[in-house]
Amino acid sequence: MFSSQSPPLLIKLVILTLQLVCTLAVTSYPDFQHLNVKDSISGSKTDAAKTSQLDEVLFQNHNHSDGKWNLKLVHRDKISSSTKFHSHSHRFHARIQRDVKRVAALTRRLSAATAKKSYEVEDLEADVVSGMDQGSGEYFVRIGVGSPPRSQYVVIDSGSDIVWVQCQPCNQCYKQSDPVFDPAASASFTGVPCSSAVCSRLDNGGCHAGKCRYEVMYGDGSYTKGTLALETLTIGRTVVRNMAIGCGHRNQGMFVGAAGLLGIGGGSMSFVGQLGGQTGGAFSYCLVSRGSGSSGSLVFGRGALPVGAAWVPLVRNQRAPSFYYVGLSGLGVGGVVVPISEDIFKLTQLGYGGVVMDTGTAVTRLPTVAYEAFRDSFIAQTGNLPRASGVSIFDTCYNLFGFVTVRVPTVSFYFSGGPILTLPANNFLIPVDDAGTFCFAFAASGSGLSIIGNIQQEGIEISFDGANGFVGFGPNVC
Repeated sequence: MFSSQSPPLLIKLVILTLQLVCTLAVTSYPDFQHLNVKDSISGSKTDAAKTSQLDEVLFQNHNHSDGKWNLKLVHRDKISSSTKFHSHSHRFHARIQRDVKRVAALTRRLSAATAKKSYEVEDLEADVVSGMDQGSGEYFVRIGVGSPPRSQYVVIDSGSDIVWVQCQPCNQCYKQSDPVFDPAASASFTGVPCSSAVCSRLDNGGCHAGKCRYEVMYGDGSYTKGTLALETLTIGRTVVRNMAIGCGHRNQGMFVGAAGLLGIGGGSMSFVGQLGGQTGGAFSYCLVSRGSGSSGSLVFGRGALPVGAAWVPLVRNQRAPSFYYVGLSGLGVGGVVVPISEDIFKLTQLGYGGVVMDTGTAVTRLPTVAYEAFRDSFIAQTGNLPRASGVSIFDTCYNLFGFVTVRVPTVSFYFSGGPILTLPANNFLIPVDDAGTFCFAFAASGSGLSIIGNIQQEGIEISFDGANGFVGFGPNVC
C-alpha cells in the first residue's frame, strides 16, 4: 500500500475477503488490480438487523492502559432511519448533495480567511463554527454528555474546531436520533461568562444575562445559536471535564440523526486542541468501507500512533489553522506518473490552494487541470470496459452490469518527500446504483483547493501527530 521509495509499491487486492496484501518493501511496479463487481454492489446495502444493535455495540468502549482513548466509528447511514431502507442510488445522490454543500462551505471559509490583508494576532485563533453548512457529515461516534452522561451520536469533523450539541429548551432543532440534551439535568453544566477568554474567540459572540452566546450564520440558510458552556464529556470510560462546548438552542441544517459535532480540527477550540497535553495532539481513525456491517475506530492519545506507518509532514496554513494540509507532489495511474505540475498542489504564501485531508468530504476534489489529466490517464488504461453516462458530479462511469470482476489500473497519491499511497480498487471505482454503474470517484474542485475525501481514506489507518506535525498512513487496514 505504501512506499517511501521512488517507484510505487505493488498492491494485491483480494476483494472477496476485503484484505490487502501489502509491504513496505518495493517489490515491483503496480499496474492493475481486480474489482469484484457483485460484492461491491451487494455490500452497499444496509443490514437492518446489525443497525438495531449499533447503539449497544458502539458504546462498549474501553480506556486502555496504553495511553489510548477508543471510540467506535460508524457511517451515518447506519443510524439514520430515513436512509435505512432507501436504495443505493437514493443514498448516493443524497450523499453527493451533502458533499457539494460541504466543498462549497470549505471553499468559502478558506476564501474568507485568505482575503485578509495582513496577519494579526486573531488570525492565529481558530474560528468557532458549527459545521452546519458543511453537510451532515459522514461518520458518527457515540459519546456521553453531561453528568450523569447522556449518550449522543455526534459527527466527527476534521475541518471544524468546536464540540456542540443541540440543547433544551430547543426553540428550533432538526430531528436527531437521541433525546435532545437537557443542560438542566446535568450537574456539571456551567455557562461561560462573557468576560472569558474562550468567549472572545467567537467570531459572532454575544452576551446575554452575563453568559456567552454564539451565533453562526451561513450563506445556504444553515445556522446554530446558543450558549457556550463548560461541560463533562465521557469517552468510553474516560471522563473529560470542563470541555468548552456549544449548547445550541436554535439550529437548522443537514445534521439529521446526529445530536451535534465533535470537531477534531487543528485549532485550539477543537476536542484535540482543548485536551492539549493529555493526548499530545495525537489521534488515529479508521473509516470502514461503505455498507460494511462492522464499525471503524477513532482513537485519541500518543498510544494511538502506530509503528510502521508512512509519515508525511503536515503543511501549516496560518490563515486556516483548523485544516490538516499535506504536501502532494503528483498522481499515478497504473504505476505511471501523470504529467501534472507539482505547483498545482502547492499551498501559496497567501494561503491559497494546497491539499486538505477531510473526514467530512466524501469525494476527492482536484483542480480542474489536474483532474482532467488524471481522469484521461485512467480512461486510457481501462481498456475496453463499457462506458456509461455521467452521474451527478462524476463524468467517468462504466456499465459493469453482468460482470463478476473487472481489471482496472491502480491509482496512487505521491506525497512530498517520497511516500506513496496506492489505493484499493474500492476506493476509486464505486457503485452509484444497484444496476452495475460504477464511477471514477474523483471530481474537479472548481478552485485551486484539493481535498482528499473519505471515500479515498476508507479502510486505511490514518494518524495525526499534531505535536510534531505529521500525518501517517497505515500500516494497518480496517
